[in-house]
Amino acid sequence: MEDRSLNKALDIYSALITGQSISLKDKATAELYNEFYSDSEVYDITTKILARQGLSIYEYNESLFVTAGSGNKVFGYTNDELKRILGLRLNVELYLAFFITYHALLYFYKSSDTYQVREYVRVDEVINSVTQDLRKVLGDAAIAEDHTENSFKSIASLWEGLPPFLNEDRDRNKASRGSRYGMTKLTFNFLISEKLFVNVDDRFYPTDRMHALAENYFEENRSLIQEYLEQEKDNA
Repeated sequence: MEDRSLNKALDIYSALITGQSISLKDKATAELYNEFYSDSEVYDITTKILARQGLSIYEYNESLFVTAGSGNKVFGYTNDELKRILGLRLNVELYLAFFITYHALLYFYKSSDTYQVREYVRVDEVINSVTQDLRKVLGDAAIAEDHTENSFKSIASLWEGLPPFLNEDRDRNKASRGSRYGMTKLTFNFLISEKLFVNVDDRFYPTDRMHALAENYFEENRSLIQEYLEQEKDNA
């Protein structure tokens, strides 16, 4: 192993784990992008370092990103950490935030073989989508019998019990878990902090980082997702 290759691999690793993207279109990081793909030793060292720490590297639009995936205790988040960051108290509130995120992604990806279908989404659109879906959940007799904290019934009941708006929701800089608007805005604020969306005049645009995670994660975990869906089908 050459010292030069190791040093370049460490430069790439250091940039990625501090939240930077390495892009061919960015003068500051274009050299690292080229090193990663043009030097097989740099490529191998970098991917091995990341893999040993439970990190996956993804490419999108000539840019590199990393993700911790699930279960990574060093670089990922625990449920308790996510609740603290989002300002939530209960697990069911966190599961609702996950459900909101899922519906936000559906506006851009309808299935595994489709690419971005629109440029941005608004809070009110996500709220309407979540409301429609969770009301179907409450109308399903089989689901209605599940009273566990992480059940769809619990999530739907929490959402139905929230008012659409609170007075403080009128302040664009504030968001609380006390309303549907507030919960949705809290979720988007977190996604923005993770550089997955940007907010322009209350229109939320997905970033290249989000597209990299959404598209590559599905491809990487296709078999696991299919297995889970089959189990759910059998249980139903």
